[in-house]
Amino acid sequence: MNEFERDVQSKRNDLIDSVVGFVVPFAFFTIIMVVATVIEVAGGF
Repeated sequence: MNEFERDVQSKRNDLIDSVVGFVVPFAFFTIIMVVATVIEVAGGF
């Protein structure tokens, strides 16, 4: 076991970081898509 393995800076679960890294951009692009769709539909009236 080397020094890097003994001196861990973050003890958080990597799964949590991975889920956040996927959900946040996904939610961001989903919101952009919803806003664009609402503008497109509203422009048709």
